[in-house]
Amino acid sequence: MSKKFSAPRGTADILPAETHLWQNIERKARKAFRQYNYTEIRTPLFEETGLFQRSLGQTSDVVNKQLLELAANKEEGFALRPEGTAPIVRAYVENSLNRKENISKLFYIGPMLRGERPQKGRLRQFHQIGAEVIGPGAGHPYLDAEVIALNVYLLKSFGLMEFDLKLNTLGTLADKEHFSRILREQLKNKVRGLCEDCRQRYTRNVFRILDCKNKSCRDVILGLRIDHSHLSDESRSYFAKVTQALDNLGVTYKICYDLVRGLDYYTHTVFEISGDSLGSQDALSAGGRYNHLVNQLGGADVPAIGFALGIERVILSLPNEFAAKAEPLQVFVIALDEQYLGKAFKILEILRAGGVSGDMSFQVTSVKSQMRQANKSGALTAIILGEEEEKKDMITLKDMTHGDQKQVQMDELINEIETLCAKAGR
Repeated sequence: MSKKFSAPRGTADILPAETHLWQNIERKARKAFRQYNYTEIRTPLFEETGLFQRSLGQTSDVVNKQLLELAANKEEGFALRPEGTAPIVRAYVENSLNRKENISKLFYIGPMLRGERPQKGRLRQFHQIGAEVIGPGAGHPYLDAEVIALNVYLLKSFGLMEFDLKLNTLGTLADKEHFSRILREQLKNKVRGLCEDCRQRYTRNVFRILDCKNKSCRDVILGLRIDHSHLSDESRSYFAKVTQALDNLGVTYKICYDLVRGLDYYTHTVFEISGDSLGSQDALSAGGRYNHLVNQLGGADVPAIGFALGIERVILSLPNEFAAKAEPLQVFVIALDEQYLGKAFKILEILRAGGVSGDMSFQVTSVKSQMRQANKSGALTAIILGEEEEKKDMITLKDMTHGDQKQVQMDELINEIETLCAKAGR
């Protein structure tokens, strides 16, 4: 007996019954990005491993535990992309976009891959919608507010209304270094209470401790005195302008001093949007400012900010009433005898060429059976071809909603169908 294969652990097939929901989210995202003047960028699914090691940080969990490297040419060293920011910055630098525009406002939609431990809301192949704003003119606090407002607007346009926006600032690189010293000082007598990973993080990258979901570590973190005392006056002023802009836009947020995000490249503003339907993996979206990453990856010293949201997590959080239904067919063609099958097929193709969506059974079965197929397809109209229609050189149109039917000439067919669809609001 042949082996039965399954989808790799931590991946999922998106079946035809679900793809309409994905398409609806993607369509709404593209519309929102157009409103905010963001243009799409598409990067390869894999990059040089060093790109992620340099941008995400050697001590990050993504690099240490989750990076999926390709067993190809060992001298080259490639890895599947675990996130979208680093590849986009690489593309920005390689294609000298800074010379073409003062601010590049970019968005992407696509799969990411990590060696995760699969659980609800966390897959090895997952899909993200994200945005990046990069360029010499991308350093204004209003852009922080715009990116956050856009993220919130996207989630609401998908049908999500109940979520929490957490906001913080890390300040400059010098502020972050000051913050790390404060954290180590407060944690030095509490290291034994941390998990094994966090004991290593204490010396390698103390910020990672604040991201840990382990209960014992969370208890330690709750006992720390964390505030904005490490910030310079310049950083305080910048963050105040960001929060004031958000207040003016009516965006609700909560300042969380222990929010640092899990990647090394963040400076200044960081944020996370979470829901309550995903358990421990409650983050729907997250992002922040990364003013030095472009320069670290060989480009000009220009500021940048961005975010990414998880499509699977959004879908898991959507209320049932916002789960969009697939767009139904306009026409289903029914041949009552084998001799009319060819004509039915020709009519179907003429309709499609005229912009009408349609299908047929491609085999002659009973009228009852074909009508069931027409109903299942959701078609607004059934076209029936049989002996009577052949004699009169007419076509029978049946309104599948009300049951009314009439005979029309072939040259009237498309107009009749469009009229029925307009009345039904399709």
